[in-house]
Amino acid sequence: MAKRASSFCLVLYVVVLLLGLVSAVTDDRQDKQVYVVYMGSLPSRPGYTPMSNHLNILQEVTGESSTTGRLVRSYKRSFNGFAARLTESEREQVAEMEGVVSVFPNKKLQLQTTASWDFMGLKEGNNTKRNLAIESDTIIGVIDTGVWPESESFSGKGFGPPPKKWKGVCSGGKNFTCNNKLIGARDYTGEGTRDNQGHGSHTASTAAGNAVAGESFFGIGNGTARGGVPAARVAAYKVCIPTGCTTESILSAFDDAIADGVDFISISIGDDSAIPYEKDPIAIGAFHAMAKGILTVNSAGNSGPTPNSVASVAPWILTVAASTTNREFLTKVVLENGRTLSGRSVNAFDLKGKNYPLVEGTLGSQAKGQILVSRYPTISGTAVATINVDYKNYSSISPRPLSSLSQDDFDSLLSYLNSTKSPRGTVLKTEAVFNQKGPKVASFSSRGPNTLAVDLLKPDITAPGVEILAAYSPLSSPSLGDQRQVKYSVDSGTSMSCPHVAGVAAYIKTFHPDWSPSVIHSAIMTTAWSMNASDTGVASTEFAYGAGHVDPIAALNPGLVYELNKADHITFLCGLNYTSKTLKLITGEAVTCTGNTLPRNLNYPSMSAKLSETNSPFTVTFNRTVTNVGIPNSTYKSQIVLNHGTKLSVKVSPNVLSMKSVNEKQAFTVTVTGSGLDPKLPSSANLVWSDGTHNVRSPIVIYTSG
Repeated sequence: MAKRASSFCLVLYVVVLLLGLVSAVTDDRQDKQVYVVYMGSLPSRPGYTPMSNHLNILQEVTGESSTTGRLVRSYKRSFNGFAARLTESEREQVAEMEGVVSVFPNKKLQLQTTASWDFMGLKEGNNTKRNLAIESDTIIGVIDTGVWPESESFSGKGFGPPPKKWKGVCSGGKNFTCNNKLIGARDYTGEGTRDNQGHGSHTASTAAGNAVAGESFFGIGNGTARGGVPAARVAAYKVCIPTGCTTESILSAFDDAIADGVDFISISIGDDSAIPYEKDPIAIGAFHAMAKGILTVNSAGNSGPTPNSVASVAPWILTVAASTTNREFLTKVVLENGRTLSGRSVNAFDLKGKNYPLVEGTLGSQAKGQILVSRYPTISGTAVATINVDYKNYSSISPRPLSSLSQDDFDSLLSYLNSTKSPRGTVLKTEAVFNQKGPKVASFSSRGPNTLAVDLLKPDITAPGVEILAAYSPLSSPSLGDQRQVKYSVDSGTSMSCPHVAGVAAYIKTFHPDWSPSVIHSAIMTTAWSMNASDTGVASTEFAYGAGHVDPIAALNPGLVYELNKADHITFLCGLNYTSKTLKLITGEAVTCTGNTLPRNLNYPSMSAKLSETNSPFTVTFNRTVTNVGIPNSTYKSQIVLNHGTKLSVKVSPNVLSMKSVNEKQAFTVTVTGSGLDPKLPSSANLVWSDGTHNVRSPIVIYTSG
């Protein structure tokens, strides 16, 4: 890292009606709203007290001697800022003040396994190489809906005391107890850290849950539920309630997690679209975490397959898409004539193989004692079971017997109904089926391209995020309208894929404790499995999966890595026209932007460029530097593999790298030429550096807006 890692602080303002004396002049802008005031790094000058400074600012702009009811939060541990209730005119005054980077409204962001770790090659127990002494000293901070502390996934049995570096607390609220596994808990919602939604317990156990044998969802998916690093410690930071996760809470969680001493931050939360870095609480928090040597892993979002929908777009964040595994949950429909149709759902209800009349319709009330067949995504509360059309292509929990068929199978079922005098059939209990299919990016997973930094490929990687079994909260229903209580449940989303990669990152660091966030980030990307396009169109290109599918074992030994430090990210921000003044506040260091840097030359493990025209000939260059983390006296030769019928010409100079020592760095340039780009599809290739043992792969993506 360049220089001393900096800290950061923020400000936020909440919405209330103006109290006190009414001005003689009516001002329709006097309603107060909560705003976050972000002030960058904590100043190092003697005598500076963040809280006093925040109160002084509030007193100056409000003209009130008391700030009671105004100050919502003060960020003072890892960065500088506060959250407060301000009128629009007061917000404008604060935004113009010296030392303020940005002022933005407090808004609500949204939340976005037994077989998945086996699928990726991290086998159970002694079948996977582990460095347990260091794994036990690894702390993953999970910013989410809290955690269910009584879950076996977070039992402290067999754990020694927390690592000495831990500076956090257990302030989970009433009847909440931490232990030597769940070592920390903080609440920013007023509800206590206990998870009443299930989401936080699910994500935390996926990343670092204990190995708990014999878990399932009512017998479905039975096996050992475990995280990627079962010996690691967990710290829970609750920022979400059912209505969402506020900006000011997320910033507070980052502020504390960094100072508490976590090694990684997993946050399965996001907006529905990309927002400027200086107004994005996750980008702000992750930047200051990066400066302290902490890698933040974030979900890409669940707004796919729409292009331009990925919201997590900062290069200092590892952004994760969601894809399938080799296990799927299938629910069979067996017709009285013996024919079987295979549908989707997580159906734990057993009709004992009994046949019931099948009736087509839309109202469940008309199907009492029968099985409702409906082309609409309905679930009848009165029918014995429901059969409908699968519009999602993945299984989710149903509160009643259900099977969702493919359109072809549903049409076939309708033909049976229309050709049979008294059609009958039954719906079976869901079965877990293993297949040989490769992973496929889920339709819901948010897609690129990146709308904020158009020459930075996002998402970075994909990981299991479909039909994942993990810990849950007994206080939360496993599905809408469901009265059952469960300790483990099945869920899908980039929220589920994100903690998989956080677990992989922690696993890597247990073998390489000195590796920086960017080295781990690079190792995960350059060793990923290649993803074959499963469909046509932009939704199944690198804009869906980035570098490919995470491979935990290969990522331990990447050979070469693309290193980045804080100074590199500052240069990247200069290239996006951030001013030296703003960057000094953010970083706590004097910054001079030369004006000659292109964001595409950030030393990132992928290469991407957006061009303004489709038909004109073009030449694009990428400058990169790799660091040898493999073996001394190794020679890497470059290879270019074109994708998607691409007609690009790609040259690498030099095309051979001879590394004499470990940690040696060598630079190279990639020059891409071509013409006649398809405005609807990116043109892409892979650069592979190989020494015969390591294959260091980077995607190259050229696209146009048409």
